[in-house]
Amino acid sequence: MDKTVAAQTARQLWEAEILPSLSDFIAIPALSPHFDANWAANGHLDAAIEHLRGWIEGRGVEGARVEVVRLPDRSPVLLVDVPATGADKGTVLLYGHLDKQPPVGGWGEGLGPWQPVLRDGKLYGRGSADDGYAGYAATAAIEAVRAAGGAHSRCVVLLETGEESGSPDLPAYLEHLSDQLGRVSLVVCLDSGGNDYERLWLTTSLRGLASVDLTVRVLRSGQHSGLASGVAPSSFRVLRHLLDRVEDSATGEILVKECNVEIPANRAAEAAVAVEAAPGTYRSAFPMHGSTRPIVDDEVELVLNTSWRPTLSVIGADGFPPPVDAGNVLRPFTTLTLSFRLPPTADSAAALAAVRHALTTDVPYDATVEITRVEHADGWNAPDLAPWLRSALDELSAEIFGNPWSTVGLGGSIPFMGLLAERYPDAQFVITGALGADSNAHVPDEWLHVKQAERVTVAVAHLLDAHAQA
Repeated sequence: MDKTVAAQTARQLWEAEILPSLSDFIAIPALSPHFDANWAANGHLDAAIEHLRGWIEGRGVEGARVEVVRLPDRSPVLLVDVPATGADKGTVLLYGHLDKQPPVGGWGEGLGPWQPVLRDGKLYGRGSADDGYAGYAATAAIEAVRAAGGAHSRCVVLLETGEESGSPDLPAYLEHLSDQLGRVSLVVCLDSGGNDYERLWLTTSLRGLASVDLTVRVLRSGQHSGLASGVAPSSFRVLRHLLDRVEDSATGEILVKECNVEIPANRAAEAAVAVEAAPGTYRSAFPMHGSTRPIVDDEVELVLNTSWRPTLSVIGADGFPPPVDAGNVLRPFTTLTLSFRLPPTADSAAALAAVRHALTTDVPYDATVEITRVEHADGWNAPDLAPWLRSALDELSAEIFGNPWSTVGLGGSIPFMGLLAERYPDAQFVITGALGADSNAHVPDEWLHVKQAERVTVAVAHLLDAHAQA
C-alpha cells in the first residue's frame, strides 16, 4: 500500500466530503430511544440512518452493499458490506453508532447541540465526536486502502442506533446477522479515544454498569414538618442510611464485594505508562470548581479509579421541590437514581443483586423501599494483541502520529464489545477513536478534533492492509 496516497486520500475526503455531510448529520436531533420514547414516530433516527446511507452509497465503493436492517420493535441498524480485495482473512467488523445523547443546556456562545460549528479545527455539535464521525471514517479508510493499492479482507461497517441506551437491541441483531457476518477476525470500534491528540490510543478495558432508581416512602402525603418531624422518619435520612451500606461516603469506596475485582497486573502497568505518556491529563481534564481537587493526587491511582475500581454517582433525583418553592414540609418520599460503574471483569448481574439486597433488607422503620428502572451490563477486558497487530500499531504510530501508541481503560461502557467478545472469542480488537477527555461527550459543547479524526482514519487504513497481509 502506498501510504502517502492513503494519507492524501483520507485528508481529501475529510476536507471535501466528510465535513459537509457530518455537519448536516449534527443538525439531526437523533436522540437515542432511551431519551425519546416516541423515536419511531418522530423519525429522527431514521433520518440519521438515511443520511449516512445516502452518503455511503454516493461514494460508489465497488462491490459495496448498503442496507438498513430493521427488526420488529427495535431501532434500525445500517450495514455496509464490502467484499475483500485480496485474500480474505475473516470479516473485519467496523463499528459506530448514530444515536445521540440529549442536548442539555449551557452550550457556549454561538454553539448549540443541533448547530454545527467549525472553529479552530474543532467541529462542535451533538454527535460530532460521539459518534457520528465513525461511519464516515470507516468508509473513508476502506476507500483510502483501495486508492493506495492496498488490500483488505471483507469489511462490514455496522452502525447502530441504540448505543446511548445501552445497546438493548444489539444481541438480537447479532443473532439475526450471524450468518452474514461470518467469521469475525478483527473488530475496529471508533467510539472511543484517549488522553491527548498526539498519538493513537487503544482502549483495553471498559467498565460495566448497574443502575437503579431507589425510592424510600414514609408517608402517603406530605406533612407539616413542624408537626410531623420527630414522629415520621425523614425519607432522605433513611435513604442516606441505605447508601452508607454500599458506599463509604468519606472515600467513595464501594463496600459491596461483588462490585470489586483484583486489578490485573498488566492493566496496572499500562496505567503507569499512559500517565507517563500524557502526564497531568487526569488532574486537569475536568473543570473542577473553585479549589476542588481530585480524589487523590497520584495520577496512576486516578487512572485505575476510572478504569478498574467501582464508583457510585447519583445522577438523578425526585421528590424534591426547587429550593425557591420549598415549604416546611416533611416530604413523603425521596428517589435517587444510582449509577454504579463496575470493573471490566465484574459480574454485573451479581453486583446488581448484591446492591439490591443491601438496599432492601432490614430497612430502618420498615419504610417502603422500591427499586425501579433497573439496568446492568458487563464490562470488557481486551485479549492480548496478536504479533501482527502489535507490529502494525508500532509502525503506523511512528508514521502517522510521530509518537508511540498508548492504552487507556475507560469508565464508560460500549456494550457491543462485550457481546462481540463472547461471540467471537478469537477476534482481535482495536477500540480507538478521536475522542479526548475534553471532547465534552454527553455534555454541552461536544466537539470533534478534526485532524485527530483524520489521523485515526489513516490509522484504520493501515490496520486493514496489515490484517489482510497477516
